[in-house]
Amino acid sequence: MTARIYSQLSLMMFLQFFIWGAWFVTLGTYLAGIGFSGTQIGNAYLTNNIGAIVAPFLVGLIADRFFAAEKVMAILHITGAIVLYFVSDLTSASAIIAGLLLYNICYMPTLALVNTVSFNVMESPDTEFPRVRVWGTLGWICAGLSISFILSGMVEGVEASTYPMRMAAGASLLLGLFSFFLPHTPPSMTNEKPTLGKILGADALGMLKDRSFAIFALCSLLISIPLAFYYAFTNLYLNDLGVTDAAAKMSFGQMSEVAFMVLMPFFFRRLGVKWMLLVGMLAWAARYALFASGDADNLMWMIYGGILLHGVCYDFFFVTGQVYVDQKAPKANRASAQGFIALLTYGVGLAIGSTLAGMTVEAMTMDGARLWANIWWIPCVFAGVVAVLFSLLFREEKQIDEKAAAALTD
Repeated sequence: MTARIYSQLSLMMFLQFFIWGAWFVTLGTYLAGIGFSGTQIGNAYLTNNIGAIVAPFLVGLIADRFFAAEKVMAILHITGAIVLYFVSDLTSASAIIAGLLLYNICYMPTLALVNTVSFNVMESPDTEFPRVRVWGTLGWICAGLSISFILSGMVEGVEASTYPMRMAAGASLLLGLFSFFLPHTPPSMTNEKPTLGKILGADALGMLKDRSFAIFALCSLLISIPLAFYYAFTNLYLNDLGVTDAAAKMSFGQMSEVAFMVLMPFFFRRLGVKWMLLVGMLAWAARYALFASGDADNLMWMIYGGILLHGVCYDFFFVTGQVYVDQKAPKANRASAQGFIALLTYGVGLAIGSTLAGMTVEAMTMDGARLWANIWWIPCVFAGVVAVLFSLLFREEKQIDEKAAAALTD
């Protein structure tokens, strides 16, 4: 991969996740400020999960068969920019949710497309892709810092305003235009007829006969349910506590993600697949326990601790899970298996979680005040139960441990 292509892909990845981090983090705070109930906020975040479910169909039926990936990405980002800008001017709850659904149907397929564009030009994806993907995490971090330290200087109460959405719309338009100049990535399945099974990752269903993989798949779905509480309501929680520059402080989680990504090979060789996954699940329970127990005064360290656990929560479970699937699945079914797990987690699991989180926040709101301690204990206990279930049922596989550790080290 040449320096020019690396620069193109890195900027692409930076903008891709800058966009997501710009509107997604503060959305709950903005919606609560204009009178949305907990359930309505949950439904707004649910549109992101529906977009994740729709994405494989759009990519599998259109991008993989008829058009170059970079062109599809360009059209989706430009369309998304227009939609998101108009959503920022809406006031009706139903109109905002409908607009966010349309936007997420545009945005979520681009997560797969940026990977397609990247892998198409890489000579050694195992070593080159992490160097490109890290720019996505940096983009998310910069979005939070921009909201807290640039937009906040221009707009009072910026996290409860439409400015983060408009910043995301501007970045989406920029990436859409830039996408036309990305390396050409022709459709990959022009001579192959797509099937519903292939699009949904059904080729991986046979792997569910394997007890360990079936338990992993089930627990992946279940642990994604409490994950939705964090994404949908942490920014609102911090603003309710009076925490200043909440978006920037939340970006500490992505900084932690980068640090633990570097440390993963060290931990992997000492813990193995089962303990890496289990530690990741327990970290979710610990994070919510810290949120439930902390406050913005003497116990602010607990809240910081919960945010910084993001690196363990995400890397130890989701990244380890991707490595586990890659090593567990037969070579011919690897893409299908990864797609199946992504559908379970980012689609079904987070969709259930967004709905449950919204209902929980609404039920735990008394006289306009949200009872955050009670709210956070629910995903804490849920994650703890999933961790116990996984620890009792998942079987250690030494061969997979060795292959996965070698893959991470390489």
